Amino acid sequence: MGRFDGRVALVTGAGEGIGLEIVRQLVREGAQVLLNDLDGDRASGAAAEIRASGGDCRSFAGDAGDVAVVRIMVAVAVEAWGRLDLAVANAGLTLYGNFFDYEPAALERVLNLNLRGSFFLAQAAACQMRDQGEGGRILLMSSVTGLQAVHHLEAYGMSKAALRMLARGLVHDLSPHGITINSIAPGAILTPRNLQDDPDFENSWGNEIPVQRVGSVEEIAAAALFLLSPEASYITGQTLVVDGGWSVTSPLPGQISYRNQGDPT
Repeated sequence: MGRFDGRVALVTGAGEGIGLEIVRQLVREGAQVLLNDLDGDRASGAAAEIRASGGDCRSFAGDAGDVAVVRIMVAVAVEAWGRLDLAVANAGLTLYGNFFDYEPAALERVLNLNLRGSFFLAQAAACQMRDQGEGGRILLMSSVTGLQAVHHLEAYGMSKAALRMLARGLVHDLSPHGITINSIAPGAILTPRNLQDDPDFENSWGNEIPVQRVGSVEEIAAAALFLLSPEASYITGQTLVVDGGWSVTSPLPGQISYRNQGDPT
């Protein structure tokens, strides 16, 4: 018996990296998962990989910042498996930029996916969970850049800080329905996106972290599964920082340019 037997989950931005590992671990422990990614080929490929290992996973291609798409995703999960118990707003966008030159279009893109999409996924999922009458779990993906300032990531950090407040603010609305909402703030995690931004990401960031290494997607997924699990039923409105101690000391890599330093999430 897995912790998530009979549970249905929706995870956005899950074609690779942290999101994909969350899906893998949920399926491994019995959940049925709708895996979303903006890239349809990446979403279908990831879901096929999970099904090949014996898991129950379907893909859904679409923009997690589009409110209509978010609502359809919830409906598709319910149509496929009859319910929705877990929702993870993992999809996010990082756009570096000098504050003095940052364009409105760039800010709108960051806020639309990171904040607006997460808000309305939480809303759509919570409405379904409320109607089911059996509670549920909602998880937001914040970042250490929402705790500590990182140069040229002002817009991104602002959006991630707002997600921490969203988790706190929704406690009033969701608790009477047995729904918990929390967020995770990852630190420097080894992901395909970060390696693309900085091929030396593992060394450059690892040297500045108290535990002397970057984190893995498996470690973030493990934290996510705890907050989604029955064991976390008395935890809500909280942000779990998983960063190897970086936010305590907060040094930045000295050898990386700000335009190509890798996203610390």
